[in-house]
Formats: sequence, C-alpha cells, structure tokens
Amino acid sequence: MPRRTPSAVDAFADRYLEESVVLDPDMRVWYGLPGRTDEPTDASPEGVAARAEHARRTLAALEALAADPSVPMDATDEVTVAAMRDRLGLEVAVHDAGLDVGVLNVIDSPVQGTQEVFDLMPTDTAEQWAAIASRLGRTGQRLDQYRASLAAALAAGRPPARRQVEAVLGQVDGFVADDGAFARLGASARPDGAEPSAALAADLASGVRTAREAYTDLARHLREDVLPASRETDAVGREEYALLSRHHVGATLDLDEAYAWGLEEVARLEAEMSATAQRISPGATTREAIALLEADPTRQVVGKDALQAWMQQLSDSAVEALAGSHFDVPEPVRRLECRIAPSSSGVIYYTPPTEDFSRPGRMWWSVPPGVERFGTWRERTTVFHEGVPGHHLQIGQTMYRSATLNRWRRMMCFTSGHAEGWALYAERLMSDLGWLDDPADHLGMLDGSLFRAARVVVDIGLHCGLEAPAELGGGTWDAEKVWRFLSSHTFQAEEFLRFEHLRYLGWPGQAPAYKLGERVWLQLRAEAQQRSAAAGGEFDLKAWHRRALDVGSVPLDVLRQALAA
Repeated sequence: MPRRTPSAVDAFADRYLEESVVLDPDMRVWYGLPGRTDEPTDASPEGVAARAEHARRTLAALEALAADPSVPMDATDEVTVAAMRDRLGLEVAVHDAGLDVGVLNVIDSPVQGTQEVFDLMPTDTAEQWAAIASRLGRTGQRLDQYRASLAAALAAGRPPARRQVEAVLGQVDGFVADDGAFARLGASARPDGAEPSAALAADLASGVRTAREAYTDLARHLREDVLPASRETDAVGREEYALLSRHHVGATLDLDEAYAWGLEEVARLEAEMSATAQRISPGATTREAIALLEADPTRQVVGKDALQAWMQQLSDSAVEALAGSHFDVPEPVRRLECRIAPSSSGVIYYTPPTEDFSRPGRMWWSVPPGVERFGTWRERTTVFHEGVPGHHLQIGQTMYRSATLNRWRRMMCFTSGHAEGWALYAERLMSDLGWLDDPADHLGMLDGSLFRAARVVVDIGLHCGLEAPAELGGGTWDAEKVWRFLSSHTFQAEEFLRFEHLRYLGWPGQAPAYKLGERVWLQLRAEAQQRSAAAGGEFDLKAWHRRALDVGSVPLDVLRQALAA
C-alpha cells in the first residue's frame, strides 16, 4: 500500500498520544511504547483532573484546526477529526459528570488495574525485572492516590455500590494471599532465563511485600471507611447510563428499542439452541444436550498446558486457512501467542502487539484456582473471537497500517462496540464459513451469543429502571431479577455467572456493547451489499472486510459515516 504523506491532523493526533502517555504511564505499558515502565499512573483526583483537562484543551485545539481553511484535509483526516471529537468529547463529559473519580467495581477500576498492568510488563532481562520491582515498590503511592479519589467521590455524594465494595474486598484478599498474584509474580522471575541476582531477588521480595501491604491497607480502608458509606442501590439511572453507553458502544442508541430488541434476540437464540440440541441428541432439551457435552471426555482438554497448546493449534490453523482466502492478513499479524494469564479471575482477553510487533498480539486465559477441565465445544468460538478473525486480526491489522493511519488511530482510538462487536461478528462469520459445523461447536457459539444478548436486557433494564418481563413478576428491575433472568436464560457455570452478575451491576453500559456492536456490524455489511446491488455490481466480502478494518477502531457512528462515504 502506498505510504500516505502525514498531514497536520496526523501530527496533531500523534502529539496528543505522546502527551497522553506522559500523563498516563500505564498506557505506555499497554501500548508497549519505549520509555520508563516503573512509574504508575496518578490515580488521585488531581491526576484524573489533569488528564481530563488535557482532553478539554486538545478538543478546543482540534476544533480550531478543523475550522482553519488553510489546513488541507483528506478523507482520512476527516475520520480522524470525527473520531477525536467523539472520544475527547465523551472523556470530558464523563469527567464533568464526576464519573471518572473514585471508580470502584469488580473489573475496571484502579483496584484491578494496579495489579493487572504487571501482566503486560516485559520480563526478559534483569533490567526489565528491576522495573517491575520498582513499580511494585510504588504500589502504596498509587493506592494512596486512589484512596484520595474514593474520599473525593464520597464527599461529592457519589459513593460506590455496596455489592461492588464487598466483592472487591474478596478480590484484594486474593491479591495479598501467600499464593496470590503478587507472590506468584515475584517467584516467576527468570531474567535472561536464569535465577535473579541476589540484589534483584531482594528488590523483588521487597516490592512484593510492599504491594501486599499496600493492598492490605486499602482493604482496611474499604472495610472501615468506604463500605459504611456505600449505597444500597445498583442502578445508576438513565441519564448517566446514556452517557456511559455512548462511550462504550460508540453510537447514540434508542435505549428502549435496544432493550426490546435484546428480549427478541434472547428468544430467537433460545429457539436456535433448542433446534441445535436436537441435532446433538434427539429429544434432548438444551440443558440436557449441554450436560452430555460437558460429560464427554473427547470434548475436553485437561490441564493448563493442554489448554494453551489447544488454543495455539486452533489459532494457528485459522490464520493459515483464512489468510489470503477471506482476509488480507499481513505477515506480522500472522503471529499470535496464546498464553495462560498470571492472574486467576476467569477472564479471557486479548492484548495488542507493539507497533513494531516485537511483542506480538496475545490471547490470555485467566484460569480460576482449581479449574483443570475445559470444554472445547464451548470455547472453540472463543479462540476465533480473541484471535483471527476476531480481535487479533482487527487490532493487529490496524496496528500494521502505519502507511495510512497515524499512531493515535492505530493505538489509542478504541471503542468497545467496534472491537467487541467485530469479535462477535467474526464468530458468526466462522460459523458461516463452516468452522463450527459440528453441532456441539455451533451450540457453543450460540451459547456465547445468547449470553451476550441477555446482557443487553439486564444491563439496560436495570440501570434505566425499565419494566422487567412478566416472567420475573414485572415491576422495576433489581439485582435479584437480574440474577434470575441470567440463571434461567443462560447456561454458564454458576461461579462465572456470579462474577458476570456483579460486572453488569457495577460497569454500566459496557457489556451490551458486544451484542449491540455486532448488530451494527451486520447492518453495515447489509448496507454495503445493498449499495453493490443498486449499482449492479457483485458484493466482494473480502474487499469490504479490508476496507472496514482499515478504518480502525473508531466509534461506530463514525465508522458508519466513513463506510457510507
């Protein structure tokens, strides 16, 4: 692809990224950018405000740049301006509403982020392990800043929900345990493949001790000061939810319509699952068919090593088969590492490659303690979701397009609805391409899709105070009704579902971004097919995938405008 001459808009966007990683050093680790990795991001109210003010100033400068008639802009620049306007505007709006200070929930708050950043820090050399030891030693500083933010949120009349505080306390207990994440991190040090020096080992031991003590102090603060002041309600209300939904989905939604669609989608998927269960065992219900698959040793792998090897083999075979035939997969993107995560939350996730691909894209499986058996029928579709043609293709291909996209577009512009919606679209596409023809594997894909549809219903229903279905007795949604709906309409293990239940209660607007994002991706493809038919041409799916992914992970409203141009 010919290299595009960088524009004034590109320089503006890249300068914003460079300034942002100074204010948010954790972002430097996430993107694998050069520079210090031992300094954590400031979690204090002042640190949060500084980042929001940076976004506000940049947004004003962006508007001035876009209005300057002397600055030429091509179609790529127009997308950059639209995407920055959306993302920066929402960052400012979230801050002005007080929603970014003192955040506390079970999945996306400084409690988890302070620990999880270590999963991404490089661990090859003694120097890199020294940076880890240094960052461990700064954990107390970071959590003290976070405590100040919690105090500010309480003072502003924005206490966290009681359920979230209680659950986070349980997570912290796991972090500080003798076999917890910090202890395992310190014990895993093998710089240059050898035992650490005595000095480095001592620094790591001191850092681990400091981190565990800091989290112990945080737990005491949560228990004694935050929990008594926490709120009993879980719902945040329609106004706050609408703002957070726009942030996560990347589109302005009719929330009532989306809720009604979610209920319809649950019913549709349940019917399809029932029909698929008949293909597995005639006369069986969906739950009975799932029980048969769960008891079938040929559809399981046992042990973490076997799980990692199975993921890697399936991922590699998908890349080999799809590259060139259905997708343009650049050579560096054909490498994807499947790993078992050091943490043990049960989450499966993807982390992007560095821009030079020296750190490849990685699919992580965080295995809960004691779990040794994994159902391949359920998780085959997950590998496609996280790998190729899902997140890895989408994000890796965007990272590769340095000839056409600036660094902000390739690295920092991210929208859950775009990313997770594409990953669900990718699962369905793999079914269409025959990779899930086995009824058991197809049932696994439907099982995940149903789970994501149920999220749409309970998340919007609870936080917007909508009417619950008659099966739940009607009335306003609450946490108990959310649990009953999830229990009766999904087929996940109870331990996993308990965590997901807490996730929806405490992270409004994010979980529906998966299914609602997939819905938009399917709409965009249908619109492109209609345009091709109206022009008398034949729709080229591979070319459309390439064009759509080359835009990058922009908000879905911006993507729609770009593809319609």
